[in-house]
Amino acid sequence: VRNVRKTPTQIDNGGKTCAATGVNPLHDRLTRLNEVAMEVILRETIDNLGRRGEIVDVKRGYARNFLLPQKIALPVTDANKRQVERERETVELRESEERQVEEDHAKRLQSVECVIARRVGETNTLYGSVTTADISEFYEKQQIVVDKRKIQLSEPLKELGEFQVAIRLHRDVTAEITVKVVNESASTTDEPEQAPTSSE
Repeated sequence: VRNVRKTPTQIDNGGKTCAATGVNPLHDRLTRLNEVAMEVILRETIDNLGRRGEIVDVKRGYARNFLLPQKIALPVTDANKRQVERERETVELRESEERQVEEDHAKRLQSVECVIARRVGETNTLYGSVTTADISEFYEKQQIVVDKRKIQLSEPLKELGEFQVAIRLHRDVTAEITVKVVNESASTTDEPEQAPTSSE
């Protein structure tokens, strides 16, 4: 009589022997459970998911492992709905005030012509370039603070001319300005001549 020994990958489940597939049934069940959708209330606006106060469907694993521990969302209950609604009203009031401040900021930026002078070669090629730091520095001299990280310039300006540049001041406020890059020598010679003094 031969003794047949079960391999470690065979699992006795209520008297039934599972095939040696290498799959853990418990792990597989937990994985499927994490894929099941659940409803949560967002406490913050999340791109491609929803705005603050909205009830959205997300994967259970995403909710339990990230949204809920980080307090970005809450389970859907009447108490949590009231809490999020109060938070939403408070935040909307604050954001409205911030938006008004940045709209005024945008008007100040657009009221000042941004002119930056650079040395050029014989073929009107710039020595160097104009960067976000240069634009920020220009406005700083005009007593207007601009964070250079908010200036949306894909690459430095490397030639003379006028360029439209966006400054993202707020999620809902963008200032569109014109940056004029001019010849440094021409800008100095264009200064108006002083009127001659009368001689006695």
